[in-house]
Amino acid sequence: MDERSPGTPPAANTPPVGEEVHLPDNTILPLLMTVGITVALVGVTTWIGFTIAGSLLFAWTLVRWIRDTRRDIDALPRDTH
Repeated sequence: MDERSPGTPPAANTPPVGEEVHLPDNTILPLLMTVGITVALVGVTTWIGFTIAGSLLFAWTLVRWIRDTRRDIDALPRDTH
């Protein structure tokens, strides 16, 4: 049930605005990482070239994802408490 009094607007009972919510940008890196792992695993049973290519794709996406995450974290405002 709504605990507001009948004449109170909805914004009057909301808490004050706090810190901004940070969401990371859209990225295709998780999908590419999954493809790399899959190709590497298929290569284990078929051809070593798939294993090498999948491993390289996985390593590249992992490094790139970590770099992007560090850049996003560095862009956040520092805590002042």
